[in-house]
Amino acid sequence: MPKAIDPVAFQLGPLSVHWYGIILGTAALVGLLLALREAKRVGMDSETIMDVVMYAVPAAIIGARIYYVIFRWDEYYSSHPEEIIAVWHGGIAIHGALIASVLTAYIYSRVKRISFWRLADVVAPSLIIGQAIGRWGNFMNQEAHGGPVSLEFLQSLHLPQFIIDQMYILDPTTNTYLYYHPTFLYESIWNLLGFFVLITIRRVGKLRRGDLFLTYIIWYSAGRFFVEGLRTDSLMLTDTLRVAQVISLLLIALAIIIMMVLRKLGYASKRYGEE
Repeated sequence: MPKAIDPVAFQLGPLSVHWYGIILGTAALVGLLLALREAKRVGMDSETIMDVVMYAVPAAIIGARIYYVIFRWDEYYSSHPEEIIAVWHGGIAIHGALIASVLTAYIYSRVKRISFWRLADVVAPSLIIGQAIGRWGNFMNQEAHGGPVSLEFLQSLHLPQFIIDQMYILDPTTNTYLYYHPTFLYESIWNLLGFFVLITIRRVGKLRRGDLFLTYIIWYSAGRFFVEGLRTDSLMLTDTLRVAQVISLLLIALAIIIMMVLRKLGYASKRYGEE
């Protein structure tokens, strides 16, 4: 039988260091370094990026967890309150992280009297590459997967053997092991493609302030909508409505509307990166 990867990377005395945390930390670091590099390229103070990250990363983690707990409160956390803070077991929602970090950045920009949209554009590629990396934390925890598939299907995708083996997961309802859709991988690849799209179009002369961030929202949400339809662990609004799909559609519509409003009101008159 294929052997799953141990979710614990190593022990420090009584402390277990999980791959999940290492990967999320790596995602945050890569995003930070990329944002600092882009800020320097467009003439933005690097301290601004450091300050935003200092506030936004903790806010994102808290927001991601609160979002997840809210939608699984009746199902699980109301009877297991001790698990609310156990983020190392997984169970954070990217939409919650996104909402919390964007609100934090907006408040910061208002307090410091700088352009939120200029700041958002600079960090947009960092956000999507961080999400591409972060999905591998789900892989290590054998979560965020899709429905059952055959071994032959996974082999037909020409996946490395370690990914195929990690998708061999115990089904708690039947107490049997099954292979599952690696939806974490689908979303990670989609986000990686989105990263290359963003860093390519940011050099287009006609790109206006806010466009890059709003394009990120549209790209990520479109991919998330379709990938979410394959998953078996979705947060649900009703028996048929998945939270992430509803939020994704709302975000796409909102991003398009904001893009038009910014142009209509003249707030998008400056080009990408301009002060």
